[in-house]
Amino acid sequence: MPLVLTLLAILCLIILILWIKLDTFISFILVSIGLGLISNLKIETITKAIQSGVGGTLGELTLIIGFGAMLGKMVAVSGAAHKITTKLISVFGEKYLLWGLALAGFIIGIPLFYNAGFVIVVPLIFSIAATTRLPILYLAIPMLSALSVAHGYLPPHPSPAAIASLLHANLGKTLMYGILVAIPAIAIAGPIFGKTLKKYKPTINTNLFTDQEVPEAEQPSLFRSMFVALLPVVLLTVMSFIKPYFLDNKFIQLFAEPYIGMLVSVLVAVYLLGVKQGKTIGQCSKLLEESFKGVAPILLIIAGSGALKQIFIESGTSEYVGEILIQSNLNLLFLGWAIAAFIRVCIGSATIAGLTAVNILLPLIQSQTGTSPELMVLAIGAGSLMFSHINDGGFWLFKEYFNLSINDTLKTWSVMETLVSVVGLVGVLILQFFI
Repeated sequence: MPLVLTLLAILCLIILILWIKLDTFISFILVSIGLGLISNLKIETITKAIQSGVGGTLGELTLIIGFGAMLGKMVAVSGAAHKITTKLISVFGEKYLLWGLALAGFIIGIPLFYNAGFVIVVPLIFSIAATTRLPILYLAIPMLSALSVAHGYLPPHPSPAAIASLLHANLGKTLMYGILVAIPAIAIAGPIFGKTLKKYKPTINTNLFTDQEVPEAEQPSLFRSMFVALLPVVLLTVMSFIKPYFLDNKFIQLFAEPYIGMLVSVLVAVYLLGVKQGKTIGQCSKLLEESFKGVAPILLIIAGSGALKQIFIESGTSEYVGEILIQSNLNLLFLGWAIAAFIRVCIGSATIAGLTAVNILLPLIQSQTGTSPELMVLAIGAGSLMFSHINDGGFWLFKEYFNLSINDTLKTWSVMETLVSVVGLVGVLILQFFI
């Protein structure tokens, strides 16, 4: 019966979000209440579970994701993202242009959330295509695959950050392992797959975007841009590894906290990309405020998934499903990937797919101490990117910007996302033997 209830809960989520198009947060809460009632939980237990699930899931995530959005805003508005892209492309030259685009997409994809990164890089791709006279999708796929990988694999992006928090995974190790897995995923889904797309020559609708490019004279230097964009990666990775060796050092212990590392990155960005570029503290603060408004809906989705997770636990559903999955003898990393991939294909949202999958598997993951929680974050993250199609906003974003038919979008965008997902799984399974 609990297994049936789990499937029923997922089905209800699909119906509410995809068909009825109800707000995702409200859908999570309604499904949580319904699952609690069907499971014969007391009303008091249901209400307390929802409250504790929401509060317990958000926790420091509000800080990490909020600071991540602020950092991305400063990188975008200052022109740092544009500087990184144009300089890397000029360094790589036309011969290795696709690899330069992929690297640029990955670097700016670390601080920028996917939609923001997409809107920034698309005008650059159009400009490069016009200058080089190369096919647009041949240029676009390497950069967008890198953005997608960063979105699905790496903190401080919402889904991997939330999954890492639930699994108590070390963010620094998650970032380091994520970069190792990301390299082959981006290479295969980006430049290698991109070379097969020269035959696609759509007529681009440039009315869909406004190029608010910062004049070159007002852009920060390449060193400053790269330093700020990569600072959170350096801080989170280095501090997570040195923390165990300085247990008596309060300064090290404080800065080893992920949200402190993100706060430091934001403050550095405000100074180097704001004040040093002629903006006042007040103007920078306004930008930071705007960035947090944009991330609020994502935080609500995470909160709603936390409520459902707690109902799963209180009703005994998670424990029951976990026992069944243990008997299946499937590799736990593959299982996490497969469940996330299934939900992704059904619902469309990578964030919802990742969060729902980890909530279903949480008790099983916690009982299997031999599995690296950092690799589980990456496995679920890779699964959450599987086969984007017509129920995913990213699918339509790509289709409309590049003026493609649905069929051609499936052959290009959907294949690219599938490659990112499958290669990510293979990378995680290989990495498992060395950790």
